Amino acid sequence: MASGVKKVVLAYSGGLDTSVILKWLEDTYGCEVVTFTADIGQGEELEPARTKAQAMGVKEIYIDDLREEFVRDFVFPMFRANTLYEGEYLLGTSIARPLIAKRLIEIANETGADAISHGATGKGNDQVRFELGAYALKPGVKVIAPWREWDLNSREKLLAYAEQHGIPVEMKRGKKSPYSMDANLLHISYEGGPLEDPWFEAEEDMWRWSVSPENAPDQPTYVEITYQNGDPVALDGKAMSPATLLAELNRIGGANGIGRLDLVENRYVGMKSRGCYETPGGTILLKAHRAIESLTLDREAAHLKDEMMPRYASLIYNGYWWSPERRMMQALIDASQAHVNGVVRLKLYKGNVIVAGRQSTTDSLFDASIATFEDDAGAYNQKDAEGFIKLNALRMRIAAQRGR
Repeated sequence: MASGVKKVVLAYSGGLDTSVILKWLEDTYGCEVVTFTADIGQGEELEPARTKAQAMGVKEIYIDDLREEFVRDFVFPMFRANTLYEGEYLLGTSIARPLIAKRLIEIANETGADAISHGATGKGNDQVRFELGAYALKPGVKVIAPWREWDLNSREKLLAYAEQHGIPVEMKRGKKSPYSMDANLLHISYEGGPLEDPWFEAEEDMWRWSVSPENAPDQPTYVEITYQNGDPVALDGKAMSPATLLAELNRIGGANGIGRLDLVENRYVGMKSRGCYETPGGTILLKAHRAIESLTLDREAAHLKDEMMPRYASLIYNGYWWSPERRMMQALIDASQAHVNGVVRLKLYKGNVIVAGRQSTTDSLFDASIATFEDDAGAYNQKDAEGFIKLNALRMRIAAQRGR
């Protein structure tokens, strides 16, 4: 039996893996286990996790509703940067992990635990995200990752261990999904099974949140999103909390076939992985935010943000949310949003998000009197462009004269 650990906080779902981990921690480390289950909008009933933990003798059980904090303090700050990883992925799984790590450490501090534990495997990104976050927030904490220690490396072995130790396991009736799925308020992901063949087209009955674009309504749906300091605060003129607004956009977007993605991505641990994602609300918000920024954000500020975004996205994907460099970048991004205020009108149609209009009565930098193709009454002297062009061409003219 390993020693040195008296109490550990386990990120616990109540499923087979974490139920086995709970008992394994008690047997292997001889420690008390505290369970923590996060509600981040995965759409599942979480009280059964409490019942299972109680049945296994757990005395301290945390089931926390983190939906508003998740969207307000993690999703929205990320969207202020118009974040996409490798040009496509809206980071639905990645952005949830720093919140879970934060709460694990908070509970460890509250309960006097000296370790935390998670059920992430040794092949994936989540182990990195959980543990980088934990060490950033509590440098001396011990992290126990059973998948890197035990030999229970198959479902059959896990089931055998559960039977041997009397661990209650819910055997769901009906056809078991072949996919590994992860859901929260921002997205649902699908990996494994037939998706491990990159040539395989995802089956229609895999998708949970959205209709296919072919089966979406033949008439478009219009929505208006109000922005304040870069964050959406109202939908169709109705003020909503962050979590409520995102959930409603998920519903509307899904009904219009929006937000599906099939991606082969580069994991931080070195391998390529194929996954499918549904992010209807996030897809809408990304389009809307860029639209309101196009009206209110200075050109060079906008371009600087675009240059920073891939690095910022990689930091989140790789687990560096709590790093000093991400915090520094966030401060710059947030400063850029002071005047990102207004309303964006979008047309949703068969998987497409189309900007139909944008306005800002207080912060628009668009001046029709200057941009017009008609007579601008002297607002812009077109002759000034000649010197501007010649000065910018000077270095190229010199190079051409030298035969370069």
